Amino acid sequence: MAIRLIAGLGNPGDEHAVTRHNAGFWFVDAVASAGLGGGACVWKNEPRFKGHLAKCPSPGIGSHSLWLLKPSTFMNRSGAAVQPLLQFYQIDPTEMLVVHDELDLLPGQIRLKQGGGHGGHNGVRDIANAVGSVDFWRLRIGIGHPRSLGLEQAVADFVLHRPNSADAQDIQAALSRCIDCLPELLLGQTDAAQRRLHTDPPSKTLPLKGT
Repeated sequence: MAIRLIAGLGNPGDEHAVTRHNAGFWFVDAVASAGLGGGACVWKNEPRFKGHLAKCPSPGIGSHSLWLLKPSTFMNRSGAAVQPLLQFYQIDPTEMLVVHDELDLLPGQIRLKQGGGHGGHNGVRDIANAVGSVDFWRLRIGIGHPRSLGLEQAVADFVLHRPNSADAQDIQAALSRCIDCLPELLLGQTDAAQRRLHTDPPSKTLPLKGT
């Protein structure tokens, strides 16, 4: 099924803008600037949807409009922004792609999946509870785990700080790969997108279970 809404997850405020937890915001900002349909998508604050919303002008990929959302709630209340938007525009959860940071993937790794558990991610958990479904698509952007990266830092502190320059470069490269796969994602050609996105960079290996 084609994607009509991409919801990038993060925390509002300048103090959170460059933190690992805002990788979902980074992605939708990149989509908005990608020039779909020959022009940039313009962000507008939409209090009724508790977030910033952009409509991409005639993406030229399928016949539907593409909406981008950055909730202005904090991460653990993301569903309060997503649910009213889905209801107002009559978008089915299966037509939504939620983009978020993923501790269980190293920087530079990406995984695309539909449904399943929230994996401890509070934003995904809240969206599933708010919309009453787990059948939406998730684009998981690897940020690494402090243990898989050899750090003693607490997880909560880790996600709320900016990545080092090497990790930031890997994450940005991953976001660029996602943008390259955007036509497949928007058309619902998820098998093709998964084949491209799940091919990890040569230097990347999966972290050990239980770390």
